[in-house]
Order: sequence, then C-alpha cells, then structure tokens
Amino acid sequence: MAADDGDPTKFAAIYDSSSPSHPLLSKPSTSALDSPRRSDPESDPTQFLQISYNFGPRTFKDIPFLLLFDLLVLSTFGFGIFSIFHRNSLYGSSSSFTYDFTSSSCVKNSTFTKISDGYSWASSSVMYGMVSSSDSVFEKNLIWTLVVTLILSVPFCFSVLLLLKHYTKQIVYACLPLFVIFPIFFNVYWFVACTLSPSCSDALPLAYRILVLVFVFLIIGIIVWIIVANWHRIELTIQIISVASDALSKNLKLFVVLPLLTLGLVVYYAPIVVFLVFARFNGKFVPRELDGHYFCEWKEDSWVPAYYALAILTMLWSLAVMVEMQVYVISGAIAQWYFSKEDSVPKKCIRSSLRNAFGQSFGTICVSGLLICIVRVVRAIVDNAREENPQGIVNLVLRCCANALLGALDYLNKFTINFAAITGEAYCTSAKMTYELLRRNLLSAVFVETVSTRILTGIVFVLSAAYAVATWAVLRGVSNLGIDSYLVAILAWLLLIVVLAFFVHVLDDVIDTIYVCYAIDRDKGDVCKQEVHEVYVHLPISRSTRSSLIPNALNA
Repeated sequence: MAADDGDPTKFAAIYDSSSPSHPLLSKPSTSALDSPRRSDPESDPTQFLQISYNFGPRTFKDIPFLLLFDLLVLSTFGFGIFSIFHRNSLYGSSSSFTYDFTSSSCVKNSTFTKISDGYSWASSSVMYGMVSSSDSVFEKNLIWTLVVTLILSVPFCFSVLLLLKHYTKQIVYACLPLFVIFPIFFNVYWFVACTLSPSCSDALPLAYRILVLVFVFLIIGIIVWIIVANWHRIELTIQIISVASDALSKNLKLFVVLPLLTLGLVVYYAPIVVFLVFARFNGKFVPRELDGHYFCEWKEDSWVPAYYALAILTMLWSLAVMVEMQVYVISGAIAQWYFSKEDSVPKKCIRSSLRNAFGQSFGTICVSGLLICIVRVVRAIVDNAREENPQGIVNLVLRCCANALLGALDYLNKFTINFAAITGEAYCTSAKMTYELLRRNLLSAVFVETVSTRILTGIVFVLSAAYAVATWAVLRGVSNLGIDSYLVAILAWLLLIVVLAFFVHVLDDVIDTIYVCYAIDRDKGDVCKQEVHEVYVHLPISRSTRSSLIPNALNA
C-alpha cells in the first residue's frame, strides 16, 4: 500500500478525526494500516480510512432533494387550500340544472332544487333512523374484540421481546414444529367442517375442496423443505435474534417514537385527503348533446387532474420518507448503543437521532425515499403489464431490463440509510462507503441473515394463530355469534399479525444496523461489543470476495 512506503504517523495525521474536512474518520492504527486484507495497490488509499459514529455536529446533506420535497408538499397544501375556497357549491346538483336553448348554457332551476333538497333530507333522515335503530350484535362483538386485541398487542410485543432476549433457543425450537402443525390442523379442520356443513358443501363441490386441500399441503411441504434446507443455520440465527433482541430492549423508547411517527403520517395525510375531496368541487356544469338531446354535465377544471397527480405523488413519497425515517431513527439509536461503553446506554440517543432525521439528514432520507418510491411504482407497473399482456419478446426484454434496474437500485439502497444514520454522510457517499466498507472486510453487501426474518415471521404466525383460536373459544362461550365468530377471530388474527409484523420489521432493522456497526468495528480492528463479534463473525463472507480470494491464494 502506498502509505506503507512512508511514515504511518503522517498518514494518520492527515486523516485525523479532528480535521474539519474529515469529521467522520477516526485515526487509523498502525496495525490496521499493515493489515494484509487491505493491501490493494489498485485502490484509492482514502478508501482505507476508518469510519466511526459521528457524535459531533453534522452538516446538511442532499439539500436539492430536501428543497424538492418541500416544494411538492407546499404545492400540495397551497393548491389544496385554493381548491377549498374556489370550490363550486353547486357540485352534485346536476338534476337542478336544465339546458337553456336561448343562452345555449346550463341554467339552475331553483324550485326543483328546493323540492329535491327537501326530499333528499327527508329520505336521508328516514334511512338514518332505520340504521340507528338497528342494533347489531356482530358489530358490537367485532369492535370490542378488535379494541381488546389492540390493547393486548402492546404487552404482547414486550413479552415476545423479553422471551426472544432470554429464551431465544427455546422459543425457536418450540415454534419450529408448530410452523407445520398449525397449517396442517387448519387445513384439515376447514376441509372436515366444510364437508359436514350442507351450505358449504353445496357451494364448494368435493373436487374443489380436495384441490384446495392438496394445494395447501403442497405449500406446507415447501415450508418443510425450507426448514430442512436451512437447518444448519438455525443456531446462528438464534444467536443473531438474541443479540438483536438485547439491543432493542436497551432502546424501548423506540416503541413509543415509531408509532408516533406513523400517527404523524396519518395526521399529515388527513388534510391532503380533504384537499382531494374538495378538488372535485372545482368545475362547472356544461351542456352536452347526445342523440339530439341536450343535458347538463359536470366538468372539472383543467388543473384538477394535475393536482390529483401531484397530491398522490406527494403522498407516496411521504410514505417512503416516513419508512426510511423510521429506519434512520432505529439505526441511529442502536449505533449509539453499540459504540457506547460497556453496560451503558447514551442519554437522549433517540432524541439525537430524531433531531438528525428531521434536520441535517432529512435530504438524505428524501433521496432514499424517492428511490424506494420509484422502485415500488415501476415494479407495480411491470407486474401489471405482465398480467395484462404476458406474451411478446419485446415485453419480455423490457421486463428483464426493468427487473435488472430495480435490482440494482435495491442493491444500492441496502444498508445505505443505516450508514447515513451512523456517519451523517450524503446518500451517494454513504452508498459508496458502505460498499467499500463491506467489500474490504470480506462481508456481503446484500446478505445478512434472511433465515432470521423467516423464523420471526413464523413465530408471529404461530403466536397470532394461537391468539385467534383463544379468541374464537371465548366468543363461542360468551356470545351467540354462531358462524360469525370465525370471522371475528380471523379479523383479530389479522390485526395482531399487523402489529407483530411491525415488531419484526423493527427487529430486522436492528439486525442490519448491528451488521454495519460490526463491519465498522472490524474495519478499525476494534471490539465495542464482544457478544456481537462472537455471533456475526460466523456470517458467510461475500461470494464475490470469496471468488477473488481463491486465485490469489493459488498464486501465493
């Protein structure tokens, strides 16, 4: 390496962490400079600079994307407010307009309006009285069940976290058989119940029931194959989940901040939805001719479709920004815990991550959110085009090119926002430095441990299914819903799955963040969390790096 030819202290002094031009680069050790895995004469020496968490003040990054996002939001709200004050109050009263042959325009019939308004008010009052007088037992039981499920989901998540922290091995090995037993039980149960029920057996013939039964058993067979194929990685997965659960238990305030961010997105969406409703009220009645007859028809102003496109684009980008912001906050809090002293958690670490997310790094989050939004929209368009017109060599080539581009964007975005939360760098810089960091440390830029996500998903399914069975038993005992109790139990199961899926999403982000922190530790030759190194050191190295090491070893 070029730095080995001179004085290593000079190289370290140039890239000291106190330098204002390189605030994120800590002073490299002599052993790190002499490490053989960093010897690449064709590489830029600056790529070997050691990275550390940036606890100091950060500068604003990716300002153009920040300004673009702000411009879209301000435009959406500005035109939305204009649509409210500029609305036509006669929208929806097409029956009160008649075509005037004298003026060749639509003229309002005031008498008919009063009569129709009075009739509509009277009819709506009658309908409201009919609806309000009906007392549905099903609705009451459904509402109470969902409310109780939502309340119980909070201690349920904390209980799962504590169990995964202290009894990860027992939980995983206890749930693995249930991944197969539960689907088999439900599959056989619905088949028998449908066969014994006259209405169900008449609606679904025996041949179709057998076909569905066999199809579900095939899916169960695939699940069994996945478990057997990944059995050799179960122990490593258990250790990864245990480490991530321990890190998440040290930052429990995330379970308050992240739902509040989601709630903030809902509140942010509310006025945009109102603006979209009022945007339809901007227009006028115009005459139309059909088969020699003239009638009045509502026509929206020419700017309304453009506003719909603007508002929908803003909502999609905002959703992606909120998702990436949650990842940023999780990464910042977990990284501060990782690089802190042993058995100590930094104070106000989540507040610091929130300040950086809404401040200096908001532009970076906007870039990441925009890329994710583009990937999701293009992928939806490609999938829709494949369903509508699956044939043709041109369509096949276009789909292959689109999938290759989307895969490249996913590859680029992997770990980038985690790295940006740690260092405060811009998006492109973070993407490049993350790739170089993982590559020179023989780590994969696209693989952490996918088995952990599958096992956590299976655990969520088992626990929520057990809760659904218990809910159904309680409903059968305390209510007379009959067959509707199945529907209520299924809805409670879906609600609990949504909450637990959010928990799994947070735990996955924690695993990715710890992976990046471990790479930084390995790059510096340091050990901030010994228990993490003992686990993550068993992860497979990058395949591309492995293939390049083989010829080098043969030449040596």
